[in-house]
Amino acid sequence: MNRREIFTLMAGVAAAGLLPKAVRAEAVMGDGGLYQQSFFHDSFLDLGDDLNEAAAEGKGLIVLFEQRGCPYCREMHLVNFQRRELIELINASFIVVQLDLWGARAVVDFDGEALEERALAQKWFVNFTPTQILIPPQNAGADDLRQAEAFRMPGYFKPFHHLSGLEYVASGAYRDQPFQRFLQDKFAALQAQGIDPDVW
Repeated sequence: MNRREIFTLMAGVAAAGLLPKAVRAEAVMGDGGLYQQSFFHDSFLDLGDDLNEAAAEGKGLIVLFEQRGCPYCREMHLVNFQRRELIELINASFIVVQLDLWGARAVVDFDGEALEERALAQKWFVNFTPTQILIPPQNAGADDLRQAEAFRMPGYFKPFHHLSGLEYVASGAYRDQPFQRFLQDKFAALQAQGIDPDVW
């Protein structure tokens, strides 16, 4: 299925009212072969400045690494980023800077080093796409990634776990407990309400 067919299908689904009102099929294939979203931050690729800008709005920063032809990146855009609750949490709590795992654009790291996207990915030990690195606003002014990063989602996370990862950082729970414990507590709270979450 080509891009035009995908967008025609998604537009038909949206027109039929099968998607919630706040969700739109906004994923557009960019010139570099990566999907683009309207909520992605238009960045000068100085990550320290991006984090400071986000923190001034009370938001964190997500650095999202993707690559051309990545089926899991496509899944994230066409499935996860079509979920209203996920997009609403991103818009309320984060700005997103998208980077290309193999890209050559110049990026300024938190430590002030300017290097290409692909070199930054290597420096940050990013081996899978998509990989999301979540940085809370409290870590603005960090001198390097070790000080800045609160949580990493390496590879594709299904919508429930993707949303939970965002909640984990946005709520500040990352400071008090490991992610697995956060998930166990979330499951217990949902079960107490009689909710059986759809994790797949």
